[in-house]
Amino acid sequence: MKTLEVRLPFKLKNTVLALGGQAKNTICFARGDGAYLSPLHADLSRPKDLAAFEKDAKHFLKKHPKIIACDLHPEYQSTKFSESLPVKYYILHVQHHHAHIASCMAENGLENQKIIGLAFDGTGLGTDNTIWGAEVLLCDYQKFSRLAHLKEIPLVGGERAIFEPWRTLAAWLNFDQSVDKKQILNKIYKSGINSPLASSMGRLFDAAGSLVLGKRKAAFEAELAIELEKLAEASTAGDTFQQIVNARRKVSPAVIRKDKGGYILDPTNILKQIIKDLKLKISREKIAWRFHQGVAEMMVKIALILRKEHRTNKIALSGGVFQNKVLLKMSSGLLNKEGFQVFTHQYLPCNDAGISLGQAVIAGYGG
Repeated sequence: MKTLEVRLPFKLKNTVLALGGQAKNTICFARGDGAYLSPLHADLSRPKDLAAFEKDAKHFLKKHPKIIACDLHPEYQSTKFSESLPVKYYILHVQHHHAHIASCMAENGLENQKIIGLAFDGTGLGTDNTIWGAEVLLCDYQKFSRLAHLKEIPLVGGERAIFEPWRTLAAWLNFDQSVDKKQILNKIYKSGINSPLASSMGRLFDAAGSLVLGKRKAAFEAELAIELEKLAEASTAGDTFQQIVNARRKVSPAVIRKDKGGYILDPTNILKQIIKDLKLKISREKIAWRFHQGVAEMMVKIALILRKEHRTNKIALSGGVFQNKVLLKMSSGLLNKEGFQVFTHQYLPCNDAGISLGQAVIAGYGG
């Protein structure tokens, strides 16, 4: 099996086999100051990918790991595999977004230290058993605190909302009749049927894409978010990125409010500005750009608050949403302009293919 080797900035206390997530799965075997990642297993819900995962996991088990690390989600096939192993192994469940930030830290050669982590993706199970997906953490390799997150909205229909982004748009707009014309979604939500709350940045981009593009459905996850990114890129053709960052076009600011559990990031104003801009017949390219800038400005705003409170100037960006190059460049540029030292993935994917490395270093460092 061909593996990808990552040199760690420290030696682990124990040998670890980390089993990764459900989709875009990789397995990571880590010992001493070396970590070795398996090839990609695209989706463990597919028998062929699951068989390849199990074959690779059994290969690494022959190297006698002491700790098996896996995700918190009980329905992930990787988690279920850990539960099928003999009792001689110590099983450690690692929170999904903590693993994202730890993987970015390890890839960038950071020693154990407190860092602000922005982990933005579709979904990952939180420690409170709810769906997380837009998390602002203060963490190191041993523990983390959830300091802020995106406002939670109901995913009416559960996973169906991934392929019908108008559902998340309706939820963000409080089931306004302009979107939920017959109030069908509102009735389902109020009945309590299959409408889990989620703080997902991926679903926010889906909602914005549905609004700007005028599309209700997606053929695959994040399809409309990808189209939205392409529109934003087209808006800035011919400009250097530094010129764009320096310009900082005026956008409707997100609201950040203090809650008993931390800060809540509410981008509803950004979505409402899209509606106004569409009525004014502003180009879709410019509207898409303004949306991306609004999200980036929200990131900077919460980072400034937390830097003052926790006295750390280092920030890591991880999670599948940062595959969006417009958001990654814009947010990194704005954060750098504010004096932050920003860490991003250099050769490992920022999506779930990288979390096995994070799981491994968290498990191995704490030992």
